[in-house]
Amino acid sequence: MSNPLTTLALALALVLPLSAAPDRAPRAPQRPVNLNTATVTELMQLPRIGQKTAERIVAFRKQHGGFQRPEELMNVKGIGEKSYAKLKPFLALSPAPRPAATKK
Repeated sequence: MSNPLTTLALALALVLPLSAAPDRAPRAPQRPVNLNTATVTELMQLPRIGQKTAERIVAFRKQHGGFQRPEELMNVKGIGEKSYAKLKPFLALSPAPRPAATKK
C-alpha cells in the first residue's frame, strides 16, 4: 500500500505544471501590427517582443523613415531570422511616410 502523502504529492506534481501552462503560452495580437504606425505598447503585443525591443523598433523606424519591407525588422537589434519567422504572421506594413516637401 502506498503512503497517502506520497500519492498527494505525486498528484500535485502532475497537476500544477498543467495549470500553469496557459500562462506561458505565447501572446498573439488580435489583428496584424503595422510596423510603420504601431506604438511601443502595440508592438509589445507581438510574441516575444518586450519593451526594450519595441522601443528599438520605434527608434529604427524614426531613424530610417519607416520600414519599406517587413524583412527590415531583422535589422533591429534582438530580432534575427528565427524571431522574424515567428513574428511574420502577425505583421502588417503600410507605406512608410514620406518626408514633407519643403516649399520655396
